[in-house]
Amino acid sequence: MEKNELRDRLAAGRLTRRQFARAAAAAGVGLVTLPLLARHGAADTGQIEYYTWATYEDPNLHKAFTAKYGHEPNHSTFGEEEEALQKMRSGYHPDVTHPCSYSVPRWYEAGIIKPIDTSRLSHYGDIFPELKTIKGTTKDGKALFVPFDWGNSSVLYRTDLVDSNTDSWMLLFDEKYKGRLATYDSVDGAVSSAALVLGFKNIGTLDDGQLAKVRDLMIKQKPLLRYYWTDQTSVEQGLASGELVAAYAWNASVVALKKQGVPVAYMNPKEGILTWVCGMALVKDAPGDEQAAYDFIDAMIDPQSGQYLIDNDGYGHSNRKSFDLVKPERLAELGLRDPVALFKQGVFFEETPTAFKEKYISMFEAVKAGL
Repeated sequence: MEKNELRDRLAAGRLTRRQFARAAAAAGVGLVTLPLLARHGAADTGQIEYYTWATYEDPNLHKAFTAKYGHEPNHSTFGEEEEALQKMRSGYHPDVTHPCSYSVPRWYEAGIIKPIDTSRLSHYGDIFPELKTIKGTTKDGKALFVPFDWGNSSVLYRTDLVDSNTDSWMLLFDEKYKGRLATYDSVDGAVSSAALVLGFKNIGTLDDGQLAKVRDLMIKQKPLLRYYWTDQTSVEQGLASGELVAAYAWNASVVALKKQGVPVAYMNPKEGILTWVCGMALVKDAPGDEQAAYDFIDAMIDPQSGQYLIDNDGYGHSNRKSFDLVKPERLAELGLRDPVALFKQGVFFEETPTAFKEKYISMFEAVKAGL
């Protein structure tokens, strides 16, 4: 798919942000950038550059910044975090960037981001406390990033076609639905879901005995799957047509399918729902206006920005006051009626140490290859 076509489809509402990023990567676009205004020096009031996931530069997400400074920030976008890290390691210096919690430790150790003075953020006190203490996102009591958006990985299923295991990850391992299930072609997603079924919560540090049990369960799952998916669009199409009855999926697909009138439900599994959290980070030695960078972060965590994010994309926002601005029936539709309950039951994605990750990858590839 050509770069312009990707953008046209995004503008027409036929692609979510993360689908856009994945399709761009598949098309070989790599770093996706929009035309930037001339880069100004640090002395120019309000001039900053924001480096983020594709389309999170949406002006509706930082209206307070634009109102204060009278212009948009410059921006560039990335398709995935490793790409972003390497770009910045090579000398690119934006002012604000957008990592997810599990990447924060690595980015900090690489010297890319710096601690944030949260006292300079007027909305920081309204952020859900559960999101401020995720492992690896603080250093010596100081925040390394400010939570902004969060979402889930769980089971999305057809309510008219499924009548068992509707409260459990076990649905993706149910022989009753052989050939009509799908899971994410990712070691993180596949291992995590199997580990939760087995009752393991230490997903990032499974010992050899636990990993062997995960492997056995995944071997049993493989012949039940219609496919391992790499593009969430294929999940939505499969569920819409009835080819699939259930699949590992993200929040945005709930929004997309319900807009089409497809009878689906997004599970809050009894074993725990997987939760990811991404946020704003300050880049070390950034050239722009530091106060403007803080004002930009504050605008992103404004409850009005959160209302837009929730309504438009179906993802959660870090500011608890955002949820008061969204209609209760809309929150119920999105499965976001009780964020605190989701956090308590949720299992947050954390960085997997390299030694463990290599074992996971080797095992997953062997399972897919039938070895």
